[in-house]
Amino acid sequence: MAGGNGASTSPFKVVSRKSLLLFFTMTSVLFFMSWFFVLRSTSHVQFIGSTLLPNSKLLSTFDDSKSRMQKPGVESSFGNRATPVDSEDVEVASEIKVVKQDGGKCNRNDGLVLKVFMYDLPPEFHFGLLDWKPSGNSVWPDVRSNIPGYPGGLNLQHSIEFWLTLDILASEFLNAPKAKTVIRVKNSSEADIIFVPFFSSLSYNRFAKGTSPGKKSRNKILQVKLVKYLTAQEEWKRSEGKDHLILAHHPNSMMDARMKLWPATFILSDFGRYPANIANVEKDVIAPYKHLITSYVNDNSDFDSRPTLLYFQGAIYRKDGGLARQELFYLLKGEKDVHFSFGSIQKDGIKKASEGMRASKFCLNIAGDTPSSNRLFDAIASHCVPVIISDAIELPYEDFIDYSEFCIFVRTSDAIKEDFLINFIRGIGKEEWTRMWNKLKEVEHFFEFHFPSKENDAVQMIWQAVARKVPAMRLKLNRSGRYSRSPPVMDKGLKSIPAPKNFW
Repeated sequence: MAGGNGASTSPFKVVSRKSLLLFFTMTSVLFFMSWFFVLRSTSHVQFIGSTLLPNSKLLSTFDDSKSRMQKPGVESSFGNRATPVDSEDVEVASEIKVVKQDGGKCNRNDGLVLKVFMYDLPPEFHFGLLDWKPSGNSVWPDVRSNIPGYPGGLNLQHSIEFWLTLDILASEFLNAPKAKTVIRVKNSSEADIIFVPFFSSLSYNRFAKGTSPGKKSRNKILQVKLVKYLTAQEEWKRSEGKDHLILAHHPNSMMDARMKLWPATFILSDFGRYPANIANVEKDVIAPYKHLITSYVNDNSDFDSRPTLLYFQGAIYRKDGGLARQELFYLLKGEKDVHFSFGSIQKDGIKKASEGMRASKFCLNIAGDTPSSNRLFDAIASHCVPVIISDAIELPYEDFIDYSEFCIFVRTSDAIKEDFLINFIRGIGKEEWTRMWNKLKEVEHFFEFHFPSKENDAVQMIWQAVARKVPAMRLKLNRSGRYSRSPPVMDKGLKSIPAPKNFW
């Protein structure tokens, strides 16, 4: 019996020992394999960090501290020297709220600094148009202490050329404000973009009319001079203008020069008066108008405290795409809670528009002579939910901002149907309106112009939009230069044909 019992338990003990040995062996293998992969992964990350990241000119970095709005004031400074700031800088300091897309991922361009080479054009092309006189050999004012005044009214809405140029000049000072997306470089080969500082909108607004019949206007003369100057520069010859940035925000500015300078990237308000092969959303940048009404600070209004349902005040009879304004005027003029009337900036027009928009739930933005107008940005500043009726409109930095979160879009063909628009707007309830109203307050800083520029204000948002165009510019440049260093072409008789001028 004892022998029988020993024979029956022996296999069990052997199996147990084998199981333990197998378990120990597998555990050891898995342990060493996990350490192997951890070490490999770590070295791979270090290798990427030290070796593989591209050394792009566009990857200079900011301080990575938390973004916050700067506190407003009557003046700001470079060091101890006072500099005037925009009179609208009265908003309460608040933490920046960033629009998020793609499942909540942040869509910002943190860390990008655009390197800009700016031509030292004579003052007649820029600040000289503001009656500024240079002293000594400098062609630029000292923006730390002497900023030429810019005319108000309708001139101001197309003033982006002024703000961007100031921002470039301010970037040259060591103690300039830290919130920067652009720096000026003196060597064009180091630049991401070549900036042309021609105040084209101001030139059109002030000098489009000739001084006498049959004589060229100052605006046209400046455009002729600009084309001659640019096409003579080595930077232009090298790229044929593909890496140049030209400002033509007023729809009628650069009318004479645009067909000769079109390889450049334009900053525009819309594409309404441009052929598609000259200006388009792939090549060019859409920038906001500077709103004319004052920003609505400390807005404590709500759905019920804004008595007007729908607001429009402006020119009613327009040509081209603006015919819808007339149709809508006749459709809406009898509605008791709709304000639809003629208006202008004359006298106290801006004040009345400001009061009217702040008292309205929705503000109409209807195409006029061109697809865009300043009215949209006045509505955003008033926290009046924009109703956009302009089928061909292009919007600033729309690759960054989802306008459908705070704007209503209506096709023109639908808007001019009887009762369609008014019934559609009446169908938007308090909850949905409040959501869009809150969103307007979150995004309004993207459309505010300041000097010095602030984190994610309109100036820096425009620069970021330009920065997003740089890779496509560089691709065009590299493709166009494929054969610039090709060997001499041989003809059928094996006789050497001279190399092109830029061969070596």
